[in-house]
Amino acid sequence: MNTLQAIILAIIEGITEFLPVSSTGHMIIASSFFGIAHDNFTKLFTIVIQLGAILSVVVLYFRRFFQTLDFYFKLLVAFIPAVVLGLLLSDIIDGLLENPVTVAVSLLIGGLILLKVDEWFNQPETGEIAQEITYLQAFKIGLFQCIAMIPGVSRSGASIVGGMSQKLSRTTAAEFSFFLAVPTMLGATVKKCYDYYKDGFELSHDQINFLIIGNVVAFIVALLAIKTFIGFLTKNGFKVFGYYRIIAGIILLLIHFFIHPLTII
Repeated sequence: MNTLQAIILAIIEGITEFLPVSSTGHMIIASSFFGIAHDNFTKLFTIVIQLGAILSVVVLYFRRFFQTLDFYFKLLVAFIPAVVLGLLLSDIIDGLLENPVTVAVSLLIGGLILLKVDEWFNQPETGEIAQEITYLQAFKIGLFQCIAMIPGVSRSGASIVGGMSQKLSRTTAAEFSFFLAVPTMLGATVKKCYDYYKDGFELSHDQINFLIIGNVVAFIVALLAIKTFIGFLTKNGFKVFGYYRIIAGIILLLIHFFIHPLTII
C-alpha cells in the first residue's frame, strides 16, 4: 500500500460507510484492483479506518449521542448479537472477506431487497427520535446488523432495514444505525488490532501513517456523507441504492468471470 491508495480507500470508506451499499465490500473490491488485497495490513486498514468514519457520528450528533444511561444500555443490547456471532464465526467471516464473488452476490441480493423495502415498511416521519426505541426493538435491530457480517451486505443497510421492520421511520432507523455503529466498529477495530499483533505482525512507521491518514480522510468525508444521505433518504427512499447495488453486482460478476478474476487471497 502507498499513500495514494490509502487516501482512495479512505474516501471510499467515508462515502459508503453510511450508505446501504457496503463500505467493506467496496474497499475489498478496490484493494483487489490495486493488487494489495492479499496484504494482512490492508485487511487491518479496511477495518480500522471505519472507526474514523464512525466517529463523525459523535461529532454531528454530539448532543443526541451523549444521552442517558438508558440509551447506552439499548445500544449495548443491540451490540451484543454482533459480539457473540463475531466471536463464534470469526474464521468463517475472515474466509468470506477473501471472496469477491461473495461481495458481488451480496450486492445483487441486497439491491433486490432495497427495491422493495419502502413498500414493505412504509412508516411516516413522526418526529420520533432514536433514543425512544424499546429494548426489544434494539435487540432485533442488532440481529439484523449481524447479517452484515457477510461482505457486501452493508451494516448500515441491514440495521436500517431492521429498524424499519420494527415500525421506525427511515430517518429514525438510520440515526439509530449510526449510533449503533460506534460500539460496533470500536469493538471490531480493537479485535482486529489484537488479532493482528497476536499473529505476530507489527506496524511499521509508514503503516502507522497510513492508518492516521486513512482515519482522518474517512472522518472528513463521512461528515459530508451523513447529512447528504439522511436528506436524500428522507425524500427518496432506498430504490436508487437498490439499482446501484444490482448494477455494481452484475458488473463485478462480469469482470470476475469473463474479463479478469478479482483475486483477494
